[in-house]
Amino acid sequence: MVVLDQERQVKARQYAGSRRRLAFVSLAVAAAYLSAWVVLGLGPILKQSLALLSLNWTGGTAWWVELLAVAGGLGLALGLLRLPLDFYAGFVLPHRMQLSTQTLAGWISDAAKGAVLAILLGCPLLVGLYAIMRLSPNAWWLWSALGYSAVSVALAALAPILLLPIFFKLRPLDDAHVALSDRLLALGRRSETRVMGVFTFDMSRRTRAANAALVGLGRTRRVILGDTLVSEFEPEEIETVLAHELGHHVHRDIPLLILVQTGFNLLTFFLIAKGALWAIPLLGLASIADPGGLPALALLAGVISTAISPLANAFSRWREALADDYALQLTRDPRAFVSALKRLANQNLAEADPPGWAVVLFATHPPLGRRIRKAEAFAGHMLD
Repeated sequence: MVVLDQERQVKARQYAGSRRRLAFVSLAVAAAYLSAWVVLGLGPILKQSLALLSLNWTGGTAWWVELLAVAGGLGLALGLLRLPLDFYAGFVLPHRMQLSTQTLAGWISDAAKGAVLAILLGCPLLVGLYAIMRLSPNAWWLWSALGYSAVSVALAALAPILLLPIFFKLRPLDDAHVALSDRLLALGRRSETRVMGVFTFDMSRRTRAANAALVGLGRTRRVILGDTLVSEFEPEEIETVLAHELGHHVHRDIPLLILVQTGFNLLTFFLIAKGALWAIPLLGLASIADPGGLPALALLAGVISTAISPLANAFSRWREALADDYALQLTRDPRAFVSALKRLANQNLAEADPPGWAVVLFATHPPLGRRIRKAEAFAGHMLD
């Protein structure tokens, strides 16, 4: 019988507290940095300097070149400023907690891949956003929100076959786990859900933590299990984890999430547009599409996204709770479900009962302690 390790919980609370403090510091650094760019007018200065320089050499600069120059200066400096925080949060702290197995070279490689991917995806999207602003200065927020949602759907569909393999090696469950694979596929049939495949990914190269997820859309949809979960959990525990993921599919959470996220996108872009109407004349910008205004737009987007995130988190916690309910109903094995959650708490250094404010601000899942107690109550009802 797996028990919740109280010594591990003390360590988990320390770990969670450190991560929350780092998140607040990182947020404050980004806000102060972007505010400095806005107050000092560095965006317009950089744009004007580039325009003057190019006028002497080429007779002018395309607007998208000015935009990418401002974005490059803004992003590079912010990345360097936050690098020590990212390194401490992503490498030093997990090692200090004996949670990480990643080498320094591995961390640097992941950071470099992430930066390159952000540039390759971010630059075309940024240019596309400003092109829409130029073409439709009054309704840009509507078309941009819808376009952002469409891109998010495309990336969700491509993630298992194009994005995840950049960082992880995905493999079908091997011959050593035939019985487990058959068991999980049978569970999929019981839920009347077509599972395209059950795959493992090499979490162990980075961490001792365990995880699982339902990823992809349509023909790319698959369940992925961390190799740390496959090696450390009992088959019936893994079955309850898969049942939870199947619950998301049965409840159509992915299309529902796309719909809700589109609503949040519309709200976010609308509020940015309203804020920009106030900021444009105050900052002396030519229009919403002025590349020099990028720091102000980034600051507005950050403030609004941060303010809206508790709503998105609350929606996510609701859907996760429903997936838990489905897993309990499908497997009828609350003992294995409780055991899996306790093992996750122990293995992942997950705080079972975080403070309420932390749940509201950060949590996309209900606290593990609450999930465990619900499963134990379900077990009690089964005995009645």
